[in-house]
Amino acid sequence: MAASGIDLAAVLASFDETWSPRTVSTVNDYDVRVVHTRGEFTRHSHPETDELFLVLSGSLTIRLDDGDVTLGPGQLYVVPRGVHHQPYAPDGADILLLEPRETVNTGDNPGALTAPRREARPA
Repeated sequence: MAASGIDLAAVLASFDETWSPRTVSTVNDYDVRVVHTRGEFTRHSHPETDELFLVLSGSLTIRLDDGDVTLGPGQLYVVPRGVHHQPYAPDGADILLLEPRETVNTGDNPGALTAPRREARPA
């Protein structure tokens, strides 16, 4: 069977839920995830790991205690481990995340937006 690339746009088009990441691939023990965002997410931290955010479309603000980081398409930011952050996308954004497989999306603050680990279904 021949290898093929992953069509991130097709994966994102396959679901509508916001703040519910889909794992599209793995790199060692890390998940590559895509997620639709809109509005405010839970303020949280990941005590054991950094978290990479790469904006694919739209605009995402990451609220930090030291000031906000606003990202547009093609821009990324790594939230250091243990740093409280709150993603916010008033008009919505599609994001690629890189984080360890066991990382829960709401980190140390579980609640209504906690999502189970889901793998994307191939097209």
